[in-house]
Amino acid sequence: MRFRVLGPVEIATVEGNPATPKALKLRSLLAYLCMHRGEAVSSSRLIEALWSGAPPRTASTALHVYVSKLRKHLESIGLDASSVITTQPPGYRLNLGDHSLDVSELDTLLATAAELRQHGCPEKASQIFGRAVSLWRGRAFEDLRDLSVFESIGRQLDERLTFAQEQRFEIELELGNHKEIIGELYSLVDDRPTWENLHGYLMLALYRGGRTAEALSTFGRIRRNLVTELGIEPAPRLQRLHHAVLTHDPSLGACGADVLVGSDGW
Repeated sequence: MRFRVLGPVEIATVEGNPATPKALKLRSLLAYLCMHRGEAVSSSRLIEALWSGAPPRTASTALHVYVSKLRKHLESIGLDASSVITTQPPGYRLNLGDHSLDVSELDTLLATAAELRQHGCPEKASQIFGRAVSLWRGRAFEDLRDLSVFESIGRQLDERLTFAQEQRFEIELELGNHKEIIGELYSLVDDRPTWENLHGYLMLALYRGGRTAEALSTFGRIRRNLVTELGIEPAPRLQRLHHAVLTHDPSLGACGADVLVGSDGW
């Protein structure tokens, strides 16, 4: 089985068929145990997560019922539920064994990609970062974000998506593959209208592709978004890039994303 939380919480068979419990509390219980896999999670922590800090008086009994129902669901899809979810004081423990979890795969991919980049293998690093990005099917815990604990954990996971995307774009710019990433960058800036780093990558890719007017237009768009929505100007590093495009700074023609980096970093 494949357990997934980088998007809506999901269990899928090896054939890709969905096998996810429909009840919100069961998905929430499963998701929280997945994030603390291999760890004995106390009943009090589970109650806090499932009821967002405002549990009913019957929460302890209800939690026991939900664990029982989740085990029955796992049994119904062919798993040995008693070994997957064990009772271990002070609560319960999830043991995935040979079953996969997308967050675990993400950890492995990000570590591998970082090591490849550090050791001078940018092409392979970019491919691995791309595989990490492809694990996402939406926001982490997409269907549970109304619960405060999953909004918090979900944001932390989504930051790792941002990291993987930025690392891959930087590498592709270093490799001179600016034309290949323009379409993807355009799609992302539509979804993230105030993401300055992303607009900077797009500006540089467009400029190197001979599309100076579009690079300047990209700056104008994010400046309007920032001023209108947040009342702030773009960061100095993005303004420096804008000036470099306006003046056709020779440094912009060099492969690499280092031209985006100023004294305050990028």
